[in-house]
Amino acid sequence: MKRQRVIVIDFGGQYNQLVARRVRECGVYCEIYSYKTDIEKIKEMDPMGIILTGGPNSCYEADSPTCGKELFELGIPVLGLCYGAQLMTHVLGGTVERAAVREYGKTKVTVDPRCKLFENVPYESICWMSHFDYISKLAPGFEGSAHTADCPYAAAQNTNQNLYLIQFHPEVLHTEHGKTMLSNFVLNICGCAGDWKMDSFVEESIANIREKVGDGKVLLALSGGVDSSVLAALLARAIGKQLTCVFVDHGLLRKNEGDEVEGVFGSKGNFDLNFVRVNAQERYYAKLAGVTEPESKRKIIGEEFIRVFEEEAKKIGHVEFLAQGTIYPDVVESGLGGESAVIKSHHNVGGLPDFVDFKEIIEPLRDLFKDEVRKAGLELGLPNHLVYRQPFPGPGLGIRIIGEVTADKVRIVQDADAIYREEIARAGLDKTIGQYFAALTNMQSVGVMGDERTYDYAIALRAVNTIDFMTAEAANIPWEVLQKVMSRIINEVRGVNRVMYDLTSKPPGTIELE
Repeated sequence: MKRQRVIVIDFGGQYNQLVARRVRECGVYCEIYSYKTDIEKIKEMDPMGIILTGGPNSCYEADSPTCGKELFELGIPVLGLCYGAQLMTHVLGGTVERAAVREYGKTKVTVDPRCKLFENVPYESICWMSHFDYISKLAPGFEGSAHTADCPYAAAQNTNQNLYLIQFHPEVLHTEHGKTMLSNFVLNICGCAGDWKMDSFVEESIANIREKVGDGKVLLALSGGVDSSVLAALLARAIGKQLTCVFVDHGLLRKNEGDEVEGVFGSKGNFDLNFVRVNAQERYYAKLAGVTEPESKRKIIGEEFIRVFEEEAKKIGHVEFLAQGTIYPDVVESGLGGESAVIKSHHNVGGLPDFVDFKEIIEPLRDLFKDEVRKAGLELGLPNHLVYRQPFPGPGLGIRIIGEVTADKVRIVQDADAIYREEIARAGLDKTIGQYFAALTNMQSVGVMGDERTYDYAIALRAVNTIDFMTAEAANIPWEVLQKVMSRIINEVRGVNRVMYDLTSKPPGTIELE
């Protein structure tokens, strides 16, 4: 059966992934494509609907991203958001010009309840605006369906051609009824069934993996993170002992994490696969001795992982397939899925590694967002604590220890982090904070403990709230919780006499300290 899909055409907006995620939350499969995608390819995909994203440009400038009029003549419902709304107007004969008053932030919007987009949306609600330009004259065939105090056409529609435009951003949480609006578009206007579910994804993926792999062998580098763990569970369900997972414990994991991973995937776990644990802690500590520069630490940790993995792969013998836990944001952020600027390069996205002769890379999670990966993990029977564990950087605690990495420093940050996570969970905050962890600063200061002078390290506590991890604000943790964490760390973790809370937002800071 052919999968129904809605496609997002990306014009360089910062919310392109968020639009796709919101559509998928409506139970509709969605993918992101550049505005440069050929119209014939779009026709071949036969989407149920098309959504045009925002972008930083002015659509009336000569070198701005654009599209042809034929995109709106396919007989497929189209929804333009922000820049996409302005571009639709411009291409179809309306007028877009610089606004006298820029709208940015939360804005009261009044909607026409007769418009299909605004079914079950209140007459007035708060929406998120972000635009310099505005639509001063609608294209022929369009009528206004929403307005603000400063924007005469906050939304408009051409019902004869199934074309809709919204000047604000329904995809962000600041727009109170944005999800309802997007749901109205994909389910009611586009006619999608809303049957994109993780259980069907798991079944479909298992069948595809079995067909592709046949009787071949698959190798997976298992980090213990959410993506690689879900991939291991999926492959184990599909091909069992044809899968070998190599888990490299570099000694930079959170407290007891190596044992937890082995407990789930090792011989006493519930998955039928070959599990190899490599305890390489001392090897990593030796390589990192005396190294203080953050990027150098990252490179050493990454390169040493490749060397260890290479050694283990050669012991296994000929393996046809390498499995990677690439997920959809990796693809988009590497510039392969849309038009937005390349945010970062991902080790999972690219060519075959040069150290083992693999026939092919398989990436069953490539089309999923992180929240969908978690849902798939639950479908596969992974424990909640693994599926919902905190995001963790590839270099591990190596970049949560400022300065040189030593075994003693690892012990300090592991113990402090474990206490922090325990108290956050005890306070019932673990499901409400985007990310939280303890890091070890390189600062030592004077303290007094037991009537004696100390000269020990300071721990920095970090906790942020974020929608997309591109921007973040420090979480407002109750003072009594921070006090409890501070007291326990100083009393229970040898080598620490001071605890600080990091209030820095992103930007200007980053979520991790290094």
